[in-house]
Amino acid sequence: MVLWLAAAMLVLIVGVSVLAPQDEQKDPRPTTYNTGPNGAKGAFLTLKAIGRDSSRWERPLRELDAIPAEHTTLMLAAPEYTALEKDEIAAAVKRFLERGGRVLTTGPSGALLLPGGSAGPPSMMQLGPCRTTPGEGPLAAAGRVRMIDAARWTGKDTKIEIAERCGKDAVVVQMRVGRGEAVWWSTASALTNAELKTDADLRLLLLSVGDGRAVVWDESLHEKVPGIWSTAHGLPLWWLSGQVVLLAGLLVLSFSRRSGPLRAPVMVPRSSPVEFATSMGDLYEKGRATGAATEAARRRLVRVMMREAGVPQSAVDGGPQAVVAALKERLGGDWSTVGEHLRQAGEAARENPAARAALELARAMAEDAERIRAAVRPGSRAVRGVRVA
Repeated sequence: MVLWLAAAMLVLIVGVSVLAPQDEQKDPRPTTYNTGPNGAKGAFLTLKAIGRDSSRWERPLRELDAIPAEHTTLMLAAPEYTALEKDEIAAAVKRFLERGGRVLTTGPSGALLLPGGSAGPPSMMQLGPCRTTPGEGPLAAAGRVRMIDAARWTGKDTKIEIAERCGKDAVVVQMRVGRGEAVWWSTASALTNAELKTDADLRLLLLSVGDGRAVVWDESLHEKVPGIWSTAHGLPLWWLSGQVVLLAGLLVLSFSRRSGPLRAPVMVPRSSPVEFATSMGDLYEKGRATGAATEAARRRLVRVMMREAGVPQSAVDGGPQAVVAALKERLGGDWSTVGEHLRQAGEAARENPAARAALELARAMAEDAERIRAAVRPGSRAVRGVRVA
């Protein structure tokens, strides 16, 4: 039943993601994917419908060098870029123009991409779109266009033709750059889905893109390009994904608990040396008897010295220095570290050091015992003879 519920949930998620319409009414970007009022999909499809070659460009603009500029118009509708990208993009646009290309760009950000181009705020307040006044040049043949005065041309290049004005503000200009031509609009409103419905708007668009040129709409300079997952915009996909993962985890855990192998827990018998060592360790830890642990290690070391190295009881009773002297006499070499460890063990029996220090001291005395055994083995007969006597 749980598996059937999970399958039904998955079908619902996929169905809603595919069939639910994307709300693009508030999308302000004039992209060819946007079907809302501010989008440019209507202009894109209109050019195709009248037989113009209209396509999208989603690669970096530096790759424009690979297309024939003299037969192409590049559309930069309200481009978006960072300050670090501006110089590189403007250089690519300039190369395209100098090779004979034509560029239609809009807004203040579009003006900055043209050689010597810039745009400032409008000189007067406009409550809504204005009816432009035709100026000079071929673009003025579009007539009075309904356009929002969002910015005015402030470029320093005097070799421009002001085709449309909104009051005193130049809102449509045309300029030559090398073998190409550039057209700038104050705003992209005249080509949006909501405004491209009058003859003047359509004439301005057709005159701006030029005759006999393929129109390439740049989508690389917009914030994002819709992809295969764009239809799922607005859905709580992260929450749905989390629920699916949680459900899958519960299924795996429940199945593994019911279907896994049954094994008896490992029980250590109480007669095992491991059980004894664990019990003693627990007792030492609970009682904080680190001194007792070091004392046990000291006794094991003393037992090895007396039984295997032949150190007499009198030397052991005489203290660490006497033990060092006895070991040197019987085995040769330097045994001062053994005396130091015996001295520290005597202090530990009285002070109960920290567990880490006690462990290190016990390990050191165990290593001392192994060192004595290793020294005894080559001359075991002589040593044992002394011990027996």
